[in-house]
Amino acid sequence: MPFEIDPTMNPAVAPLGWMIGRWEGVGVVGYPDMDSRNFGQELVISHDGRPFLAIESHTHLLNEDGSKDRDSARESGFFRFLDNGEIELLLVHPTGILEMYVGRREVDRPVLDLATDGVMRSPAARDYTAARRMYGLVEQKLLWVMDMAAEGHPMQSHASAQLTRVG
Repeated sequence: MPFEIDPTMNPAVAPLGWMIGRWEGVGVVGYPDMDSRNFGQELVISHDGRPFLAIESHTHLLNEDGSKDRDSARESGFFRFLDNGEIELLLVHPTGILEMYVGRREVDRPVLDLATDGVMRSPAARDYTAARRMYGLVEQKLLWVMDMAAEGHPMQSHASAQLTRVG
């Protein structure tokens, strides 16, 4: 589904206009301390005319037949654009984790590469120390991957998904 850049979008966020919309799809999640599972995701990236994008993600684990098993991860936050060309992604999770990513977009293609610059955890949150996320638009699909370091494990693959723009 082709899309148009919203003319009310702040010019500072226009380079990430390809991310704006409601996306749905499936992915896979796994880590040394958990079995790999398929999940479904709804991701909404929006703007209100100011120089940031809002992001809301809801995921649910899937049964082997593709039906919904149970709700899983949620996160909300903002993409912020800095004067030096860097992009920040600020995320909060209901599990007591706050993340701040910093990175850059590729100038000649729709790809965003971010790494944590800071992670804050509540006393009850899991041992989680760092992550890296990449987002890209490939054949009109939003693909993302996340590597993380947690529970004493080094940085390694944790989750990825392929989402289709809907609505």
